[in-house]
Amino acid sequence: MSNIPESKFTSSAVIRLAITETREEENKLKELFAEENIKCAAVDFGGEFISSVSKIIEKAIVASQKAGVISDLHNEEGAVAGAAREAVSQISQKAIGLNVGGKIAVARYQNHLSVCLYFGIGLLNLNEIAIGLGHRAI
Repeated sequence: MSNIPESKFTSSAVIRLAITETREEENKLKELFAEENIKCAAVDFGGEFISSVSKIIEKAIVASQKAGVISDLHNEEGAVAGAAREAVSQISQKAIGLNVGGKIAVARYQNHLSVCLYFGIGLLNLNEIAIGLGHRAI
């Protein structure tokens, strides 16, 4: 890690992970981040936005636990939920009433945790692209 703040370091990593296009690219990036002691998780997502908000938060928590980014302690689950909720709130104005599809990514470096939502928002192939980013300290 260079001399950048840990919160910025973690947030930069999670954005890079969220915008990967293939599983191969995603896995290479996870390996690279593991060498820097950054734990990562990513999961695809799609559906109608309003009815999916709770599912987005749940998927972020479950993916984080499965990948070993967090344990099942309530404060760690709460950090992911809070960061995911923050990310959702940043894209909600554009997404209300429309479909979303994309990736949820989570990255943790020491006690800094970031969640990034990278979504296409819209109908059919008439999509707007949006990124939401949340950070928490555990």
